[in-house]
Amino acid sequence: MNFTNKVVWITGASSGIGKALALELSKQDAKLILSARNEEKLEAVKKACENDDMIKVLPFDLEDYTNLKSKVAEAINWFGRVDVLVNNGGISQRSLASETSVSVDKRIMDVNYLGTVGLTKALLPHFIKNKKGQFVVTTSIVGKIGTPLRSSYAASKHALHGFFDSLRAENHKNNITVTLVCPGFVNTNVSINALTGDGVPQNKMDTATKNGIEPNRFAKIMTKAILKKKEEVYIAGAKEKLGVYVKRFFPKLLSTMIRKLSVT
Repeated sequence: MNFTNKVVWITGASSGIGKALALELSKQDAKLILSARNEEKLEAVKKACENDDMIKVLPFDLEDYTNLKSKVAEAINWFGRVDVLVNNGGISQRSLASETSVSVDKRIMDVNYLGTVGLTKALLPHFIKNKKGQFVVTTSIVGKIGTPLRSSYAASKHALHGFFDSLRAENHKNNITVTLVCPGFVNTNVSINALTGDGVPQNKMDTATKNGIEPNRFAKIMTKAILKKKEEVYIAGAKEKLGVYVKRFFPKLLSTMIRKLSVT
């Protein structure tokens, strides 16, 4: 099993995990469609990839989730099909719930949840018609465990798990699979770009994020999970993974542990 001639569409491809995944998949002879808001950055990623003649750039904003059918049509037209959609685009948060404007809550849900769902629903008829397809979703360990300063972000990621678990069950008969990828801390700009309570980016790197998994290593593990069509995978440090299992079997203990995390 490999990605040779597979058509893979990646959102959030201009930086971080999305960029690293594009670079890795280009080495495996995949045909790529790269999406994000910034066309210039997407072109730079394309140039850095191998086999750039097999790569198309399709910029758009996930927040414009009611107008994605035309983007899907354009993506399908390039290679005649899409085999895998990697829903990787999104935005994070660093603020107390009590200090976070509802407009920030809405923006995070619009981008992370409704943008992802909107694109997925627009592509779903193509997968159903072909009787095959794979949705890959970058959620988060925080999609399993809510932690301080991330209430809106955690809510958006929890919502993705609910939606895609249901979608998987509904479309098993159509040979459509769903892989939920849950990162822990990854050394990207996610914390720098994270929204604060009034919607302004944090503009600084969290220590835990800086010390996280390197994106190129993350991408190698992620590609293997996609090929194996795993339903859910945790790509994280030992403590983050442990938290998922403590939550499952000893939820009260985890609550006690979470309260001790810094909220400053």
